Amino acid sequence: MTHDTTTRAVFPRADRYLLAITLIWGSTFSVTKIALIDLPPLLLQGMRFTLAAFMVGIYTWKDIKTTTAASLKAGLLLGVLLGLGFAFQTVGLVFTTASKAGFLTGTMVVFTPLLQMLIERRMPSFGNTVGVVIVGAGLYVFTSPAGREFNTGDILVLFCAVVFAFYIVYLDVFTRKEFRREIVFYQFVGTAVIGFIASLLFDSGGTAFSLTAISAVFYLAFFASTVAIFVQSKYQRETTPTRAAIIFTMEPVFAALIAFLALGEMMGAVEGIGAAIMFVGLLFSELCGLRRQET
Repeated sequence: MTHDTTTRAVFPRADRYLLAITLIWGSTFSVTKIALIDLPPLLLQGMRFTLAAFMVGIYTWKDIKTTTAASLKAGLLLGVLLGLGFAFQTVGLVFTTASKAGFLTGTMVVFTPLLQMLIERRMPSFGNTVGVVIVGAGLYVFTSPAGREFNTGDILVLFCAVVFAFYIVYLDVFTRKEFRREIVFYQFVGTAVIGFIASLLFDSGGTAFSLTAISAVFYLAFFASTVAIFVQSKYQRETTPTRAAIIFTMEPVFAALIAFLALGEMMGAVEGIGAAIMFVGLLFSELCGLRRQET
């Protein structure tokens, strides 16, 4: 067996794509922190997803014209979940660090299997279950080191993790049989609307449309929203929700690394141990999947 064939066996196509977009998402915490210097958080969300909806709308216009009632319902429900999740996360980033927000968002891996059982009546595999336990232990090590206390931002990002876990499971429910591209468009529309409405109610402070802020909005809209979420919607159905959640757990690892390089945020020894434990959980889940395929 060649090295390329081995790599494909250990990390199937869907898993590789999901890992790639996880890297992109890991960068968004630092990019968002930079954008928040000039833009209030909920206005940033509205701008980001309006631009993303426009981009996806151009690409999926033919699909949008033939939208079914089921696709519209699925897209708008997913948009509500996505909008609420990003609202909690973006506002939370005002009060906490990019690296810590990344790891707290990663706690969705703890909630996803429970929601999968409750909503889909699907039990996760043994490998996924052990992977979740290992990942959960790693997240605990990072989020509860001595001397660190939860603040308002941490609590908001934790709420974000719960909402994103709902999103992962319902995305599987709506796309398992068939993936319709216009669902992504309606997700973005719903997320943008929630951002703008919430901005009118809760945003405060000044707004400066600097080149840095506009560049950040474009990056978040194109790479982290249009490309990443479109890929997730298309390929997550080729894996299990719990397996996807474990892959997404690498997001905080990438977030911490990029925050260190871009913002100078330091990750201490305890946080490093937590990140390493989570990585072990990811590998365990992947390798168990390979063993199951070979038996």
